[in-house]
Amino acid sequence: MKRSAQDIAAIIEQNRLSWNAVIEAHNSHKGNQGIWLKNGGHTLFPEELMLLGDLEGKSLLHLLCNCGQDTLSLARMGAEVTGVDISDEAIKVARELSQTSQIPAQFFRANVYEWLQQPPYGPFDVVFMSYGVLYWLPDLKSLFKNIRGILNPGGKVVFVDFHPVFWLFDDNWKLAYPYTSAGEDLLDEEGIGDYVGMSGEALVPWGFEEGIKDFNNPQHAHGFLWGMADIIGAMLEAGLQLEVFEEYPYSNGFNPRPDIMHVDADRRCWLPKDMPSIPLMFALRASLGRPIATGLGRP
Repeated sequence: MKRSAQDIAAIIEQNRLSWNAVIEAHNSHKGNQGIWLKNGGHTLFPEELMLLGDLEGKSLLHLLCNCGQDTLSLARMGAEVTGVDISDEAIKVARELSQTSQIPAQFFRANVYEWLQQPPYGPFDVVFMSYGVLYWLPDLKSLFKNIRGILNPGGKVVFVDFHPVFWLFDDNWKLAYPYTSAGEDLLDEEGIGDYVGMSGEALVPWGFEEGIKDFNNPQHAHGFLWGMADIIGAMLEAGLQLEVFEEYPYSNGFNPRPDIMHVDADRRCWLPKDMPSIPLMFALRASLGRPIATGLGRP
């Protein structure tokens, strides 16, 4: 059934609480990442750098920026950056990282849907999203429509995320979830876990620390599963023109099964050799185009 606006607001608020609860655990493993950034380090992977291209002097909006390490890495590449995230604790860390690293950035704690409707800054040359963001978004059509509205002429939307096929499986690589939930939320009673601690050096190349052990989130969470037709269809309907679409048989940094997945020298996490190759990530780049007819796709 369709969720009411009040239900969606309650889901987003509950996810805020779940993210707030896990941020301390995540950052307990990251050491002094502010100094890493200050000394010229960055947290970006080749896939997003290739899609983004030259960022010198460009205005960039990073949606669902989490603790801001990627946002500040983008600023180091020459962009003028703004980060937005739902978590109070994440934005607090992001602002502290900006000060420690001496890399300037604007960070806002906000529901991205509300922020996009009345942004205090903009328009932007680039809107960027990456790694596990679409799972938290209840309405892709509204998202991309509002993103289109804040792009400069010639502006781009770039994102890299985990593939919908990845989300089909549980922790034991058994088929457990639908390919798409078509806007219906899935309850996660355990809440957002410590995936940084799980992934280790694959996510923290400057020096992983053991930090908080056996974290249990006291706040449950809700997610949304989107298929590729949902994602690309929402972009096209918003009037964004698809330029690049890539699929990758590995996961950058995120290792849900460190006991069986192989991590290579580039921090790419691969399935066991006895499993068939499947897409674990995808990447998209889109630009301003002409809106297509509305009412397409699923009702």
